[in-house]
Amino acid sequence: MTVADITSPTDETSKASGTKADWGRTLLIAIPYIWLLIFFLAPFVIVFKISLSDVVIARPPYFPTFDLSEGWQGFLAMLQAFDLENYVWLTEDTLYLNSYLSSLKIASISTLLTLCIGYPIAYSMAKAPQEWRATLLMLVILPFWTSFLIRVYAWIGILKKEGFLNYFLLWTGIIDEPLTILNTDTAIYIGIVYSYLPFMVLPLYAVLEKLDTSLLEAATDLGCSPLKSFWVITLPLSLPGIWAGCFLVFIPALGEFVIPDILGGSSTIMIGKTLWVEFFSNRDWPVASAVAILLLFLLILPIVLFQKQQEKQMEVSR
Repeated sequence: MTVADITSPTDETSKASGTKADWGRTLLIAIPYIWLLIFFLAPFVIVFKISLSDVVIARPPYFPTFDLSEGWQGFLAMLQAFDLENYVWLTEDTLYLNSYLSSLKIASISTLLTLCIGYPIAYSMAKAPQEWRATLLMLVILPFWTSFLIRVYAWIGILKKEGFLNYFLLWTGIIDEPLTILNTDTAIYIGIVYSYLPFMVLPLYAVLEKLDTSLLEAATDLGCSPLKSFWVITLPLSLPGIWAGCFLVFIPALGEFVIPDILGGSSTIMIGKTLWVEFFSNRDWPVASAVAILLLFLLILPIVLFQKQQEKQMEVSR
């Protein structure tokens, strides 16, 4: 018998505890993936299945190309009848293309406006005295304490011709007659910027607060002006917060439905509104599902490209 053949109870106990720790770590990591599998991947598969179905006037308003109850024979029948007619239809009707382009334009401009407004707010919060930062942060989060729908409806009373904004501008003499703001693209921009401004401010503030001020002091000692120090040091170091804020604003703004429906006019088309009309008014579930699938890929594509670019930059920096 060798020394290696002798196993003490302490070693067995440590192995058992190590196995339990590994199982616990695996379970902890698996929980979010299971959550995504159930609440993201499964609905996506269902919507994709509906997008390959045919339209019928019934409940539900589509004829499935694949029925699980038919088993393997039903799957083979689906492969034989497989087509992308709903996706082809999206390329033939200019309504969907115009909806996508209009949504991209509105979401891009709204994200740029939110960045231009949110960056100075986040910067001033990060530069504020330490005892004031918690209060300022609470003021940014405060709108979330009120219902999103109520906050959007409140803008009707502000932007309409008899609203508070026109009344104030007439009272100050800036304008001679009421402005038409409600039911225009301008109202949509105002609504999106107001609603999603905290999503831009919070990641920017998180980055700017951790900025090493000694770098700015060194730049000043080397003769850099405050403006040049900002462009050379502060702005590049805050890029992670800028990208995070832009994604948090652009992604929901692209598929926004409530704000265009309440504040926008009938001539304003966005893909979220078009999607709602196809589902609930036209009851064309296959086409609506195809619109939703393409919208999802439209949102995922820039995120994947951004991640690839970040990985390349990290490899170069190494």
